[in-house]
Amino acid sequence: MNAIGLIETKGLLPLIEATDAMAKAANVEIVRRVDIGGAYVTAVVTGDVGSVRAAVEAGCNAASQVGELVGSHIIARPAEGLAQAFFS
Repeated sequence: MNAIGLIETKGLLPLIEATDAMAKAANVEIVRRVDIGGAYVTAVVTGDVGSVRAAVEAGCNAASQVGELVGSHIIARPAEGLAQAFFS
């Protein structure tokens, strides 16, 4: 894994749209959905940096079309153990 991409939305519907768009836009692996509470949910993807950037951009556009995009973030070359600590 070279990068982690995260998209957070308010509501499940925009997250589903975002995750579908991310999977279709680039060669990324969908790692998991994180339920934060209060209707906030986050999708996490991994892959090479370029693919994750393209996927997150596509996901943000898709989420914004159908609901509320709260935020997005890309972590290039995450520290060893970061993904395992939060997403396993």
